[in-house]
Amino acid sequence: MLKAKPASVPMLYNGKLSKESGIRLPDPLQYRRLLRRLLYLTNTCLDITFDVGKLSQFLDCATDEHYKAALHVLRYIKKSPSKGLFFSSNNDLKLTGYVDSDWAICSNTRRSITGYCFFLGFSLVSWKSKKKTTVACSFSEAEYRAMAQATREGQWLLYLLNDYHVSHPQPINLYCDNQYALYIAANLVFHERTKHIELDCHIVREKSQTRVLKLLPIKSAHQTDDLLTKALSPGVFEPLLFKLGMLDLHAPLVGGYSVDDKRLKVSISLNSREDDYNVAELATNSFSFNMREDVRDDIKLVSNGS
Repeated sequence: MLKAKPASVPMLYNGKLSKESGIRLPDPLQYRRLLRRLLYLTNTCLDITFDVGKLSQFLDCATDEHYKAALHVLRYIKKSPSKGLFFSSNNDLKLTGYVDSDWAICSNTRRSITGYCFFLGFSLVSWKSKKKTTVACSFSEAEYRAMAQATREGQWLLYLLNDYHVSHPQPINLYCDNQYALYIAANLVFHERTKHIELDCHIVREKSQTRVLKLLPIKSAHQTDDLLTKALSPGVFEPLLFKLGMLDLHAPLVGGYSVDDKRLKVSISLNSREDDYNVAELATNSFSFNMREDVRDDIKLVSNGS
């Protein structure tokens, strides 16, 4: 790996791995040792969380293609081994969350990948990427289950802030790029069509009504959480890293951008998250109006049916 060329992304975005990919390794011990070390890095390197989780699914059937993909992650780490999270000293201690789900992404089980991340002010404090244990029947169901999981995480963070005597009177802004999942959380009429969803998922609506969190729409192109649910191209991957607050701390020592440039990039990332909130606030009015129209149509349908 000393002469290997650094990679710009941890996993190739145009390739799909499955249990049948490649030729089985005669001794998968080396693959398992490598994944064990990469799993340890995910505690601080969220940019490889999805990729390492994906490769961990093949520990019992490792092939040469899986091993090449694991080495590709090492090539990505070689590009910037000192990249880490930036924690700003100027924070308003307000929680903001992003949640996303990639429906039926697993080619072997057709299960979805759920991901969420939470910012305290402008600093990333919590994130997760995990494959669901059950198969979702629709994209909306996958997104709604992801929202329920993120809601529980947001509630836990509020309890943690309360233990540290930090006041958080305003609701958590939780961004989701699926309007149908937002309809389910806000509209009682839609619940008749979602009986196959487990009852505990309706915690989203309960916490929304009690003003623990505020659900806001966001465009898929601006979804910060995409990095935790799918492999991305370099053009999409790099901007999301800066938006998540990840910087190469040693870049000025190796002829990279200066400290002023680093502050500029942090400022850009902070402004982009503020833009998300402003766009979401503008879209909320349109979203509420459309939702009222949908409720009116559903009431007419129910009246005609009765």
